[in-house]
Amino acid sequence: MAVLSVDLGTSNTVAVLSAHGRPPRVIEVDGSATMPSALFAADDGNLVVGRDAERRARLDPARFEPNPKRRVDEGTLLLGDVVVPVTEALGAVLRRVADETSRQLGGAKPDEVRLTHPAQWGPVRRNVLLAAARLAGMGTNLVLVPEPVAAAAHFASFPGQQLGPGQALAVYDLGAGTFDVAIVAATQTGYVVLAEAGLPDLGGLDVDQALLEHVGRQVSIRDPARWQSILRPESTGDRRAQRALREDVKAAKEALSRHPQTEVPLPEPFEDVLVTRVELEALIRPSLLRSVELLASTIRSTGMTPDRLVGIYLVGGSSRIPLIATLIAEQLRVVPSSLDQPETAVALGAHHITAEGVSLRTGNIGPQAPPTGGFRQPVMPPPMPQQQPAPLSQAPVAGPPSVPTPVATPQSPALGNPVMGLPSTAAFPAQPPPPPAGGGGRRKIMLGVAAVVALAIVAVGAVFLLQPDSDLPTAESCGQKGDPDNEGFTDCLRQLAGGVAESGDCKPAERDTNADVTCSLPDSYQVSYAHVASVQDAQKLANTELGDMTDGDHVEAQWKGNGLDGRWRAGVTGGTGVLVFTVADRPLVGWLSRTELRSSDDFTPDVLGDYFAEHVQPGT
Repeated sequence: MAVLSVDLGTSNTVAVLSAHGRPPRVIEVDGSATMPSALFAADDGNLVVGRDAERRARLDPARFEPNPKRRVDEGTLLLGDVVVPVTEALGAVLRRVADETSRQLGGAKPDEVRLTHPAQWGPVRRNVLLAAARLAGMGTNLVLVPEPVAAAAHFASFPGQQLGPGQALAVYDLGAGTFDVAIVAATQTGYVVLAEAGLPDLGGLDVDQALLEHVGRQVSIRDPARWQSILRPESTGDRRAQRALREDVKAAKEALSRHPQTEVPLPEPFEDVLVTRVELEALIRPSLLRSVELLASTIRSTGMTPDRLVGIYLVGGSSRIPLIATLIAEQLRVVPSSLDQPETAVALGAHHITAEGVSLRTGNIGPQAPPTGGFRQPVMPPPMPQQQPAPLSQAPVAGPPSVPTPVATPQSPALGNPVMGLPSTAAFPAQPPPPPAGGGGRRKIMLGVAAVVALAIVAVGAVFLLQPDSDLPTAESCGQKGDPDNEGFTDCLRQLAGGVAESGDCKPAERDTNADVTCSLPDSYQVSYAHVASVQDAQKLANTELGDMTDGDHVEAQWKGNGLDGRWRAGVTGGTGVLVFTVADRPLVGWLSRTELRSSDDFTPDVLGDYFAEHVQPGT
C-alpha cells in the first residue's frame, strides 16, 4: 500500500511517501526536500508553482503569490490580471507534489493521501484543503491529520522518546505564517488534542519584516524617496528590487541562526548593512515572549504544569531561531527538544499514526462533524478548567471542539465596537465565515441589512509585533492628543499614516473640516487623518465621513500594519466614494477618497479597498 503525506505549509510544502514496504521517505521536488508553496500566474492563465514560480516572479512580481496558504479565507487571489480561486491556487501546489509522486511510483497513484492542517482550522478551511486536493487529482481516499498530532507522532517515533498512554507533549510550532501551540496526549489507539491556541500575526515572515524595517531605519535617511519606491513599488523594476531585498533579508535572518553577524546586500544607492544576532533578538524578543506566554497558559489550561509533560517539541522552520529555546528554558524551566529537520517533522509524523488515530476521513466532513474526530477519551487525570488571560493583542481563542473532556483554553473578553451600530456585547468568532468568491477576503453587506463590523479591542494596552516598545506610541499615550507637528501629525497619527506621512504631500487640514491632516496621493486620491478624544468619537467620525455612500453593497475588511490593527469600510454613491479606517484601541480615524473621476472609471468599494491596501495601509 502506498501512502502519501503532505504538509502544505505557508512558505514550503513537504511530502513523504511510503510504498512497497519501505520506510517513509521525503519526496524531493526539483532536487530539494522542501518545495516553495509559491504560485505564479502566467500570461496564458496557467499556474506555475515552486521554484519555477520564484524564478518567474523576477520577471513580473505582480503575478506572484509566495504564501497562498496564508490567504485561505479570501476566496480568490488577483495575480496580475488573472483571478485565481484559492482552491485552484492550493490545488496547483498539491498537483506538483502529486505529479512527482506519480512519476516516482512509475505512473501509479498512492492508495491514501494524508493532508496535515493546523489544529485550529475549522470545517470551512478544512473543506478548502480537501477541495484543493481533489482538484490536484489526489483521489477520494483523503485523510486529514492535525499538525500537532502528526508532530507528536514524529516525536514518539524516535528511539528513547516515550509518549505512552496517559502522557502528554507540548508542540510549539512556529512556521512562516503563524504560530500554533497544542498539548497532545497519547491514548491506547492514537492521540488527542487536549488544548490548542495560536497567534495568527507571528511567523517567520513577520521576523523578516522586523529585520527589513530595522535595516530601513539605518539606510533610508540617505534617500527616503528611493527607499519608499522599493517598499511600495509601482514599476516592474522596483518590484524586482523589493523581491531581491526581501530574499536577502530572509537569508540574513537564517544566517543569524548559525552565526553571530552577517551582512544584508542592499540595492543602489544604499550600502550593505551589517546586522548582528543581538540586534535581531532585540527586535523579536517581545513577540517571542508572547508565544512563550501563550505556551505556558495553554499548558495551564489542561490542569498540568510544564514539568509533568514528556517534553516541549519545537517544529516549523522558524523554530530554529536560538532565542526560542532560550526563552522557553528561562520561562518554563524546561529545555525544549528539536529532533531531525523541523520542516519535515509534521509530514513524517503523519505516517506514524494508526488508522484509528487519524482524524476526519473525507466522508465525515461537514458542519456537524467534530473538527478533529477519531480520537478516544485520553487516559489522563481530569483537567481542572482555568481561565487564563490571553496575551495582549490576541483575539479570543476558541476551545477545540475535538477535546473529549472540555477544557478552558486561554481567552480574553472582547469589547464591542460601536462603529456602524455593533452592540457593545458583541464578540469576535475565532474563525471568520467564508467570504464570497471574488470578494478578496472582504465580506459584503447588503444595503437593506443593518451593517455590522466586528472589532476585537484588547482592554489593557497593546503589544506591537516585532517592534521595541520604545519605538512606537502606546495605546495609553494615544489617549491624549498631544501637540501636532508642523504638518499636523501627532506621534500617534504619524504611526497610523506610516509611509504616507513621509511622502512630503501632507499638510494641516482646513479648520472647517473634521481632519487634522490631509495628504495628496497618486491618481487624484486624498487621505485625511484625525486624532479625536476617544475611541467612541473615532467611530462616530467614521460613520459621519462614510455618510450617504449607499449605492450597492458596502465592503469591509480588517487591516494590520506598523504595530496597529483595525478595520476599514468603503461605500460609493453617485460616482464618488469613501473608505474609512479605524484603529482597534486608539482614538484615531482616517478616510480615503478620490477627488477627480473620469466617466470611464469603474469606481467601486473594491477599487478603494485595493488602493488602500497598496498605498495607504500602514506598513505597505
